[in-house]
Amino acid sequence: MRHSSDGLSHKLTDNSVVCLMAPTASGKTALAYELYDTGRYELISVDSALIYRDMTIGTAKPSASELARYPHHLVDIIDPTQSYSVAEFVADVASLIDNCHKNGKIPLLVGGTMMYYMALLDGLSPVPDSDDSVRARVEQWRQEEGIEALYDYLGQVDPISHERLNATDTQRITRAIEVYLQTNIPISDWQRQPKQALAHNPNQQWHALTIMPDRPWLHARIAQRLDIMWDEGLVAEVIGLLEQYQLTPNLPAMRCVGYRQVLEYLVHINHPIFELPHLDKAQFYDAFGGYSESVDAQVISNNAVELSAQSLLHSEETEALACQQMQNKALYATRQLAKRQYTWLRKVMQLPHATTEVIKMPDLPNDENTSIDTGMIIKTFTTMAQAREYLY
Repeated sequence: MRHSSDGLSHKLTDNSVVCLMAPTASGKTALAYELYDTGRYELISVDSALIYRDMTIGTAKPSASELARYPHHLVDIIDPTQSYSVAEFVADVASLIDNCHKNGKIPLLVGGTMMYYMALLDGLSPVPDSDDSVRARVEQWRQEEGIEALYDYLGQVDPISHERLNATDTQRITRAIEVYLQTNIPISDWQRQPKQALAHNPNQQWHALTIMPDRPWLHARIAQRLDIMWDEGLVAEVIGLLEQYQLTPNLPAMRCVGYRQVLEYLVHINHPIFELPHLDKAQFYDAFGGYSESVDAQVISNNAVELSAQSLLHSEETEALACQQMQNKALYATRQLAKRQYTWLRKVMQLPHATTEVIKMPDLPNDENTSIDTGMIIKTFTTMAQAREYLY
């Protein structure tokens, strides 16, 4: 066991697992780097966007030099055309935690994908992964008949999920149908089965640290981060992804905040990128309602006869307006993401955790003796500085 004399908290036993949970743009990465520099931690990313290769600017991914100095597990592990389930994430983390402990390190799980954290802390229902052939079959069905047909079918085979899900929730509707077609058991039945969580491992000491910063402060940080992303070339990054990969608008990678809004912008300005033969232009235009005449109408009079120079001017004005709308939508979407993250964090705070047992340490003053849980410890802070103090 390490004690506070080495600058690290006596709360952290050698079998500890630390989860640093906070909303987007709240400063998690800086603290993670500082902790890594102590030599006691390995970093495990808990971010459903950082898993994708070549998606750097819009995910606020650490630079190549930062990743070289501060290696992260589970960063750049799949292409944007691939999928990565929560169950795969949990299995990977279980193996990584064991390896960290074998290396004499404490796993530091850092990121903002709260659904991943809940899977670790509260557990997963034993829902099987979808078979690739079944997934392809359901996707073809969706493309041919629309999500409405799948939603109606779900009402027949799984009324509970049908009532729970929004009719436009493509991802969860298709997943529910995939599970039913593969197992002949509704996903709602699978979800009622007992959960098993990594954090329930009696041989590990989990510290779930939730940071809930002041909303106005966080909103200012979000706006600042988005400004940096636009300046660094997020639009160009998305265009590069479309050039390199056979993307569709319904891929999980393309539903990431920021990337979604850029795709919509590119559709609305009729960007020539969608003419590439490996892209299905119709899918992108169907997903975003085609060319936005409403945007054009705000700039160009319906009755005016434009000369070529004026047409060019109006085209530039229309594109500028569409760009501003894209940025506004990305800002709103990121704030909504943060709002959902706060909701998840409150759920974490309500999870049951072990009662404490006071463990006396003879080399510490009586007032510094602490309670070390034999189960999960959940702590909540309002600033990253408070979390830092807890870890030192």
